[in-house]
Parts: sequence; structure tokens; C-alpha cells
Amino acid sequence: MSFQSLDFLAFVAAVTGGCLLVARRTPWAAKLLLTVGCIGFCLDAGLRGFLVLCCGAAVSLAAVKYLAADRPQNRRRAAMIAAAAWHIVVLAVFKYTGFVTGGAASVGWVPLGLSFFTFQQLWLLKEVYTREYVPQPGDDLLLYAFFFPSVTSGPILRPGTFFPQVRSERFLRPTWEDAAAGICGICVGTAKKVLLADAFGVVVNNGWNGAAASAPAAWLTILGYTMQLYFDFSGYCDIAAGCARLLGIRLPMNFDSPYRSLSVTEFWKRWHITLTTFLRECVYFPLGGSRKGAARAYLNILLVFLISGIWHGAGWTFIVWGLLHGLAQIAERLLGKRTERLPKVLRWALMFLFVNLAWVFFRAPDLASAWALLKTAFTGGSGLPLPALAAGLFPKERAALQLLLSDMESNLNVLLVSVLYGAGAAVVLYPRSTARDMEEGRCPGILRCVLLAAAAAWAVLSFTGVTTFIYSNF
Repeated sequence: MSFQSLDFLAFVAAVTGGCLLVARRTPWAAKLLLTVGCIGFCLDAGLRGFLVLCCGAAVSLAAVKYLAADRPQNRRRAAMIAAAAWHIVVLAVFKYTGFVTGGAASVGWVPLGLSFFTFQQLWLLKEVYTREYVPQPGDDLLLYAFFFPSVTSGPILRPGTFFPQVRSERFLRPTWEDAAAGICGICVGTAKKVLLADAFGVVVNNGWNGAAASAPAAWLTILGYTMQLYFDFSGYCDIAAGCARLLGIRLPMNFDSPYRSLSVTEFWKRWHITLTTFLRECVYFPLGGSRKGAARAYLNILLVFLISGIWHGAGWTFIVWGLLHGLAQIAERLLGKRTERLPKVLRWALMFLFVNLAWVFFRAPDLASAWALLKTAFTGGSGLPLPALAAGLFPKERAALQLLLSDMESNLNVLLVSVLYGAGAAVVLYPRSTARDMEEGRCPGILRCVLLAAAAAWAVLSFTGVTTFIYSNF
């Protein structure tokens, strides 16, 4: 069930309304109803994928019960390793069989949200093993595994912060502040996805399909994907956070204006924050972090970002993307505070340029295509084939503008592309984000509410033809 559909909005309204009504009389029944709703949401994505996730949840449940008991440490360690190995092997079989075998063998399908599910289960095992999270009676591991707002594309939920909220008085008893924040998050996220991410996706697809035949066109394609990816994933996280707030749950903030960062290191403190936290606490620290000398720390950084790249996708492009970010962080560590002497504008420009160029490998179907686009960006001609780049961009809106502004028909492509990129830049560079406002309980003013309602209505009317979220493929 796609987040950007009327079916999903109806599902959210039914599940939320039902749970909140039942919670007034029998809280345990309301939690059970929510768990059933989450299972139904996952079943809608396909029975066989759901069964794979159920097997993983069963392994985690058995391991958690074993780890929570008072047993010899060597046995606890063996149980934790065995359960973690199960999740890693399942992920590897479904996602990487084709890559490892060069296409000779492949499963052919992947359960929806398997990458996020795997990391979340590994985090659960790690925290139970280290006693950071101690399971309590009534903790519903199925709800944790299949929580519908986050199950397909995150954010990755930490058990030590999720379960205390489920035990609290606020669970399924949201305040008016929660309700307002939830509705705001759903509206903003939907608008980001439908009106911005998918619009940038049209330009980006056109560019990769041959329209990026000049340097300006290549740069518009590169920048367009930088915008598309941000609005697609942050839009999903806004919707997820909004749905959770309606249920009295606060999801961890996953984006904090990452494109305003002044370094790649800062970028990763603001981009996909839960993934960064997971890799730091479950991979970097266990590998030794920076406690075993600079050389070991640099190797650990490379390993962490190699894992990040491979987690995102099975291909050399993702590996190169991960290693580029790892090398950039090592370079920043080597330079130390010397970079702080540079003007902030220059530091931001260098960060943003690097991130844009690295995203090329993230989007490219193969390394040859990535190098070809980068070559065009730096050595291509000066023409700008806007009609080819903007083909299919805002088709309904374009038709209306052609009727209203018939004299400007020849300049419609310039107008549409300028408005799209201008709006995208304004949003990603704005000092505050929707996630930050939701976190701090900042209520939108009347003017913003009106604009938000208009954008949400526009987005709902544009649901037809909307693509799936990019991160749901990971």
C-alpha cells in the first residue's frame, strides 16, 4: 500500500480512529488492534515477503527471550551471533545473490522493506545483548517489527526508545499538539513527494535517458537527483512521523536540513540520522572506533561506509558511492580544524558539490553511465535542451497554463523548470525543517496552514501516476 494513495489515507484514518476509540476503554485491545492493522499493512505488500519477515521476527523473538534470561555470557554471545547471522544471510540471499554470482543466479524478488527490517532487528539483538534494552512484560515485538509507519523505509527504530513510548500514558492517547503535528507531517510529506520529488524525477529520468547531452543539462540532471532523493526520502519520513504522532508515538528525527551542512561529516549527522546512528553504535564502535589509533579509525570509517553503500544496493555504483563518502570523512579528519579557516560559503559549496557528484553513482545504472554523465557535466557543450528535459513535467498544470498564458507557450519550459528548482532550493536550504518543527512542537501559523492545505489538496489531486518511494527499493 503506497503512502501516496487514497487507500493509505483511508487506512490511516480507519486504524487510527479505531485504535483511539478502543483505547478509551481497553488499552490492551487497542494495542492488539494496532498490531493487527500493522500486520495487515505488511500483508498487503505480498504474502511471501510477509512470511520471510515473519520468520525473521520469530528468530528475533526466540533470541530476545534467550538473551534476556540469566545465562552464561558465552552462550548469550553465541545466541546473539546466530540470530544476527540469520538476518544478515537472509538479506544477502535476497539482495546480493545476483551481484555475487554475476547474474548467474538470483532470487528475483525482495520482501518490501527488508533492508530496514534487518537493521532494526540487529539493533534489537544488540541492545538486548548489552542490556541497554531490557524487555518488559507486554512489550510487543510484532508491533516493533511491523509498525506500519516505518516498516517499509524507516526511520530505523531503536528498541530502547520505542518500547518506553508504547508503555507510556500517551500511547494511543495523543494530545491536540500530537494531532496537529501528525496532520502537518502527513500533509508536508505528501506535498514533498508528489509535487517536488516526482517532478524532479521527471527531469532526472529525461536526463538519464539522453536529454543530458550538454554540460548545463547534465548539471540540471545531477542537481535534480540531489533534490529528488531528498524530497522523496524526507517526504516519506515526514508522513511516517505524522502517522506515528497520531498514535501517540514520536519517531526519531531522520533529517535535519542536511544540505545546509558545512562538511561531509556534518552532512551525515543530518542525513538519514537513524542509519548513521545504527552504523556508529552497531558497527563503528564494535570495530574499535577511534580507540585503536588513527590508522585503525580510518579503516573503520571506510568499512562503515562500505557497509552503508552495500546496504543501499547490490552494485559497484553503491560501493563507489559509499567509499567516496568514507574517503571524504577521512580527508576531513586529516585536515582537522584547518578547514574552519575557510569562509562558510566556500565550505558549504565544497560539501554540496561533493554530495551532488557522489549522488551520480547512487543513481547511475552502472559505472560507465556515471562516468559518462560526469564527463558531459565538465566537458559537454553549452546548449540547454529544455524541451527534452522538461518533457512530461507537470502535464496537467502545463495544459492549464497553455490555456491561460497562450502567449508564453514558448517559455513554459523555462517557467516550469525555474519554479521547480527555485522551490526545491528554497525548501532544502531553509533553516528549519518540518521534522524539527514537529520535534519542538512548533505549530504553523494561519498563513502556513492555508498554504499547507492548498499544497496537500494539490498533491492528493495529483496522486495518479505517482511513483513509489526510492528508499522502498532498498
